[in-house]
Amino acid sequence: MSLDWLRQPCAVPDAAAAARATARQATLTKPPGSLGRLEAVAVQLAALQGCDRPTLERVQVCVFAGDHGVVAQGVSAFPQAVTAQMLRNFVAGGAAVSVLARQLGARLEVVNLGTAVDPGLLPELIDARIAPMTADFTTAPAMTVAQLDAALAAGRDAVQRALAAGARLFIGGEMGIGNTTAAAALACALLGEAPQRLAGPGTGLDAAGVRHKAAVVARAMALHAAHCGDPLETLRRLGGFEIAALAGAAIAGAQAGLPLLVDGFIVSAAMLVACRVQPAVRDWLLFGHRSAEPGHERVLQALDAAPLLALDLRLGEASGALAALPVLRLACALHGEMATFSQAGVAGNPP
Repeated sequence: MSLDWLRQPCAVPDAAAAARATARQATLTKPPGSLGRLEAVAVQLAALQGCDRPTLERVQVCVFAGDHGVVAQGVSAFPQAVTAQMLRNFVAGGAAVSVLARQLGARLEVVNLGTAVDPGLLPELIDARIAPMTADFTTAPAMTVAQLDAALAAGRDAVQRALAAGARLFIGGEMGIGNTTAAAALACALLGEAPQRLAGPGTGLDAAGVRHKAAVVARAMALHAAHCGDPLETLRRLGGFEIAALAGAAIAGAQAGLPLLVDGFIVSAAMLVACRVQPAVRDWLLFGHRSAEPGHERVLQALDAAPLLALDLRLGEASGALAALPVLRLACALHGEMATFSQAGVAGNPP
């Protein structure tokens, strides 16, 4: 399979729909700008959906899971068996993302890209296994070219399933012990940052553990620095199956005109890769929350992103993005259902 599909052009947001939505906002029964970012995000969604009154009834959530060889370097507080255990928890409905998706009426699917421990036969789990885990990127590239190809394509396939189901918004999540280390390494390489600035506690490392993680990332960067001028090669060497799938989903979504609501640090690192490959992807991204993981702030700055929420979350799984979904839905409802000055018989000065 070729990676040529990644270079296909992205869809262009509908400027005319945005203009009509902006004009509508000026006629609603409120002082101009009084609903703040709720107004702006409604206009943004109008442009992305190509309609005057956007809606978000149909939302697709896809959690990509994959294990990481760098865990052999002692960068996680939890064993790799947890990845497979959480896959079972996702499909059984007991994980945070499962509860949030259920409460919000979002469609949830879980994709296994490769776990160190076999989760067993789970009919609800999409089997897209590439390998039991990536290679330890302190000694070799995390993925082969073929593995990167397969992981990116898994993200594209998830977007195609979402479109077939009529989704108007896509939310990507991740699960994989060690993936904050991969996200930190990717962000450091792409942004030229020091590992000490971007490495964080992940699943609960103490200060000594964070220092060790930063040292591991520094070793990986020294090994791969000469080869990281290209974003896809950087992803191949320092990323993970689930991070690559998220990047592939972002590019495929932007190409198809499907907006994406972005979760925390790991997903944002994948978005950084996607935007380096295709800068126009950025037009199709909305950002759910600002994670408590220290590297997230720097990645958000690089993406010129202003998340909707800041709740000190650092769980992953798409939980932060789902927590922000009601805000987006309220923005759409206010935009679409508020009366205009003329309809309500209220004195105003709309342009």
